[in-house]
Amino acid sequence: MDSLLSMGEEEKSATIVAVEKILSYSFKDKALLVEALTHPAYYNNKNKNNNNNNNGESFRSYQRLEFVGDVVLGLAVSKYLYLEDPSLGPGQLTDLRSANVGNDKLARVAVRHGLHRYIRHNNNLDASLLDEVQEFADEVSQEGDIVLHGSIKAPKVLADIVESLAAAIYFDLNFDLEKLWVIFRDLLKPIVTLEVLQQQPHPIDTLYKQCAKQGREVKIKPWRDGAKNIASVYVDGVFVASGSSDQLMDIARLNAAKQALLELAKSMPTNIGRLDFSFGLNKSLEIEGAMQKLHEFCQKKRWAIPNYSIAKAEGPPHAKKYVCLVQIENVDGGLSMEGDEKSKVKEAKNSAASCIIRALLESNPIRHNIIKY
Repeated sequence: MDSLLSMGEEEKSATIVAVEKILSYSFKDKALLVEALTHPAYYNNKNKNNNNNNNGESFRSYQRLEFVGDVVLGLAVSKYLYLEDPSLGPGQLTDLRSANVGNDKLARVAVRHGLHRYIRHNNNLDASLLDEVQEFADEVSQEGDIVLHGSIKAPKVLADIVESLAAAIYFDLNFDLEKLWVIFRDLLKPIVTLEVLQQQPHPIDTLYKQCAKQGREVKIKPWRDGAKNIASVYVDGVFVASGSSDQLMDIARLNAAKQALLELAKSMPTNIGRLDFSFGLNKSLEIEGAMQKLHEFCQKKRWAIPNYSIAKAEGPPHAKKYVCLVQIENVDGGLSMEGDEKSKVKEAKNSAASCIIRALLESNPIRHNIIKY
């Protein structure tokens, strides 16, 4: 990846100058800045090949500084928020602090200021991590100024670098929190305010609240198609939308909620029933005889027979509840999905089969002609 430099001594001075310009701060102890930019992978080979002798250079990565920077940035932002608006309650302060110093925000700070280009590493750094950073940087370049709920995972290494730089400045300033904030506040701009939080509420929270106002029940069902994480949104037992992510199920859920809100905006306040596939489902998403129907479907497709297992069993013996997992191997890497909680194992298995049938139909509507009711 061209934007992440594998730096040697000749590049170190130029890097120091470039990063100091980004930070608008000149370090008294340049070694702190170098340490703050050094990925643990930088020294992996040096430790092995140089018998712990690297021409006097100590083997320090950004990890210790990142630990301190996490706390220091949190304190600096908390103090700012507390003094800036005395009307904010503890819950609002917590949400605002998280929005301003969370991994997503700090990773975007690193990319937007070009700090990711100066991470010191060697060629042993996982290529997939470099690709992940580049993919994130490309996505951020297309975003607006403030994005609270992005659709791509923020690589932790980017947030770590910002936190380690904050700690490096803090130490270089002889632990002066006020001066650190003066320097770092510009880097964090635009600061997320309560107004921004209200304008960009979390899509999943918004979905639940919006439907609750109309007395509707929302369920977000997670499932996997091979390596892909997929989440499907149902309102009153009716499929509304799906979202996916190759990275995290949380992002799949987020994307599904975003898409569901768009779909619901088209239909509300009209009857959402127009989105129904008319599967013959009841309100709990159940399909009568789902296990048999799924078994027949897999046979027709020449797929492996569904395998059921108990994913969860909770409660006292006289009132135990079960959740079953159904898996179909060799379908683009395999399908798996959990059903709803039931009082009997057989019912839990049928619930899991119902859910995976719904998922299969959503992913390919043509299958309506194959799965009969």
